[in-house]
Amino acid sequence: MRRIPVIVAVTALAAAGLVGCASTSVDASCPRPSASSTTSDLIDVSGAVDTAPDIEVRTPFHVAETTSYDLETGDGAQITTDSQLVVLDLSLVSGETGQPLVSTSYTGDTSRPLSLTQWEQTFPQFGDALMCASEGSRVVVALSADGVSPDAVAGLGLEDGESAIAVVDVRKVYLPKADGADQYNDARGLPTVVRAPDGRPGIIVPDADAPIDPVVQVLKKGDGAEVNDDDSVLFAFTSVDWDDPKTTVNTTWDSEPLRQTLDALPPVIADALRGQPVGSQLLVVQPAGDADAAQSEPAIVYVIDVLGVG
Repeated sequence: MRRIPVIVAVTALAAAGLVGCASTSVDASCPRPSASSTTSDLIDVSGAVDTAPDIEVRTPFHVAETTSYDLETGDGAQITTDSQLVVLDLSLVSGETGQPLVSTSYTGDTSRPLSLTQWEQTFPQFGDALMCASEGSRVVVALSADGVSPDAVAGLGLEDGESAIAVVDVRKVYLPKADGADQYNDARGLPTVVRAPDGRPGIIVPDADAPIDPVVQVLKKGDGAEVNDDDSVLFAFTSVDWDDPKTTVNTTWDSEPLRQTLDALPPVIADALRGQPVGSQLLVVQPAGDADAAQSEPAIVYVIDVLGVG
């Protein structure tokens, strides 16, 4: 059986043929499918969730539609969006022969998360199969023939039209947005923030001069792990120019969150993040640069969601 390096991008896996948060209770409004006896009776999976499973399948195994069920249900954060970053371990076996095909390394490394959208480039139905799954879960996914990208079929060792069984361990689920408690701040003379349902912030800058000293306000206070100096931080942010707030300077909300160590960030941002718990949202104002400089930097307003540490 070949091993899939955990850190490799899923798009590259398909092209190369696969060589080689704070704990939360499960949300009842985001239910998971129940096991179907017609599928689960044909698959036997054993082993601990954090180790490579032993998978036995009555062969030949075939399903017309991809189905999934939780063999073990974790109590961590749930997957609620396709763009959410997750760390998965996966073992895949042939439905025709029951033989192992490929597997991730099961090292416990959570430093290289991928979005479900990235996984869907190889397994198009993973979004539906894993939606609402919680961190710590082991999910059995019975993949129909169209549950694997045509570009990946041969590289995975499958035949055209063949079903497969994937056993997926949800090792880490990062927050899609800040989920902390709203905090009161004196916003006089400072920007205010509005939020779309998906968490994307809108920044309203007052008709006033920007502050001359850095400003940090906690808009939402999370209850997760705190950011330490030796952590890499996963965060989403939007920034605007104080003097031209209708123009976005930069944002992660059109792509994916960033992961950075504090020493790789501007000092104002690093100082703002240090000690903040996961789930928090921050308003940070970086003052303008030296007005006498040849190209003075403008004052920049940041809204930052702290989504995870690692």
